[in-house]
Amino acid sequence: MRRAAVAFCATAMAVSLAACGSAKESGDKSDTEKTGSKKGDDITVGLLLPENQTARYEKFDKPIIEKQISELTNGKGEVEYLNAKQDATLQSQQIDTMITKKVDVLILDAVDYKAVAGGVKKAKDAGIPVVAYDRLAEGPIDAYTSFDNTEVGRTQGKALLKAMGGDAKPSSKIVMMNGAITDPNAKQFKDGATEVLKGKVNIAKSYDTKEWKPENANSNMEGAISAIGKDQIKGVYSANDGMAGGIITALKGAGLKKLPPVTGQDAELAGVQRIVTGDQYMSVFKSYPQEAETVAKMAVSIAQTGKVDSSLKTSTVDSGTTKGVPAVIVPVVSLTQDNIKDTVIKEGYYTLDEICTAKYKAACDKIGLK
Repeated sequence: MRRAAVAFCATAMAVSLAACGSAKESGDKSDTEKTGSKKGDDITVGLLLPENQTARYEKFDKPIIEKQISELTNGKGEVEYLNAKQDATLQSQQIDTMITKKVDVLILDAVDYKAVAGGVKKAKDAGIPVVAYDRLAEGPIDAYTSFDNTEVGRTQGKALLKAMGGDAKPSSKIVMMNGAITDPNAKQFKDGATEVLKGKVNIAKSYDTKEWKPENANSNMEGAISAIGKDQIKGVYSANDGMAGGIITALKGAGLKKLPPVTGQDAELAGVQRIVTGDQYMSVFKSYPQEAETVAKMAVSIAQTGKVDSSLKTSTVDSGTTKGVPAVIVPVVSLTQDNIKDTVIKEGYYTLDEICTAKYKAACDKIGLK
């Protein structure tokens, strides 16, 4: 899965992503440079991922990070891995475990970006630098890499309007199925999408979906159908593919033969297959290999030199507690029937055979996916 080289397209997207709330001057460059013990290749990297329900973490993030760290350290670097299974309390305990094991640097994808701040400070106080991964955790983090999350929402919103065609008008009712409020990315997705959709359509119902779970999205959608009327829903903004699956199940369960367009994100295999059949209009393709390789480079650099390699710093971000965090922001692509070959297949996410199984063969043939 490893690309030959990480193409840092994000240079052109060097934007400063400011989180809400007041910031304290606790993460300036001088602090970052003091962090780390300046080791050689014999380092231990702690890796804390938030959950295992979304396919990406076990399929892409974990193995790519492990492989990249091994290559960057001539096979001497080790990775200590734990998954929080969507439990913020468990993740806090896992941070304590990493501190006890005296890892040299910690890669953290937070379950709850605010609740984790205390654990980040404990790690920092123990001399362990923390790299926030995919979600901008609060506390004195040393570096961050993710995607332009507000742009993800804009991309989804624009795609939904395009798919709605003549129904994209102020009187047309849509449903917004946003992610969990404990995830800072969810707010940014929501903000970006709302920026595009507000005034163009009528956001009749909007939900913040607990834990991003498809079953919760399904329940929310059933409520929206009951409140709005199944034939009155002209489009559905879904923040990710998993929830899109639950939404589409609810729409079909209500007896809709022609589904309104539904968005998604993450390019999960099931989501791509729904795009092939037309049940789901789009997903957002994000290069997890590029993001994972980038965080590995950041972590190794901080562990070995005490600071982020200047060649990796393409922008800075502010969290609610820390200003000027060195960051690499990775670009995103709208994934539809038209560019499946140029995205998930070209990048090696899935093979044609994995997508076009017997169940989906006729649909693949219909759209020219051969």
